[in-house]
Amino acid sequence: MNSTNLIYNLMVWAPGVIFAITLHEWAHGFVANHYGDPTPARMGRLTLNPLPHIDPVMTLLVPGALLITSLMTMGSPILFGGAKPVPVNPNYFRDRQGHRLHGVAMRVALILVSAAGPVINFMLAALAALALRLLALSTDAPPFLLVDMLLAAIKMNVILGVFNLLPVPPLDGGRIVTALLPNPFDRALAQMERIGLALVLLLAFTGMLGSVLGPIMTGATRFFIHQALSP
Repeated sequence: MNSTNLIYNLMVWAPGVIFAITLHEWAHGFVANHYGDPTPARMGRLTLNPLPHIDPVMTLLVPGALLITSLMTMGSPILFGGAKPVPVNPNYFRDRQGHRLHGVAMRVALILVSAAGPVINFMLAALAALALRLLALSTDAPPFLLVDMLLAAIKMNVILGVFNLLPVPPLDGGRIVTALLPNPFDRALAQMERIGLALVLLLAFTGMLGSVLGPIMTGATRFFIHQALSP
């Protein structure tokens, strides 16, 4: 792959990656703030500015190196990475009357905070699909760059949404399952946060993760693109 194609692919994928991870983390903070947790705001994370959400290694170095390497060697992008997790303190969670949450109400709040990131990614995929459909209806020859950027945005948000729903802490899916499990199983799963990310990385690099999530991601991506381009 020559430098021109590499730059083009970076232009296509970079906006989708930035918006996907920024709004994913913002959504966690927004819902936590709704329940009375001031931590995301205090840490400057209730913003749509991508900079506070960027982790130098997981947001820039790892996905950038994977993207460039995969484009140069295989001609198709491989992406893996993440943003700085938004800090959330459930001890602040309150109901509308100002009472501290506990029991089922606390579990529901934890589920909604955790689910907010993947949900907004699927919403962004749907918005990109809608924009693609409107673009296709408005002109017989839409700009190739814009079409490719919208397709990349669909793919990136599906990847991030599906990946984060894996039932392994500290991913969102793991925290959702933890909130659903009764004691002592919830605590046992929560303790996996120490090794959860290492386990996910191991599964990713051995190809096992791709064999499980690949068909789901492909099916979801095709669904959104079909909705955008179907007659």
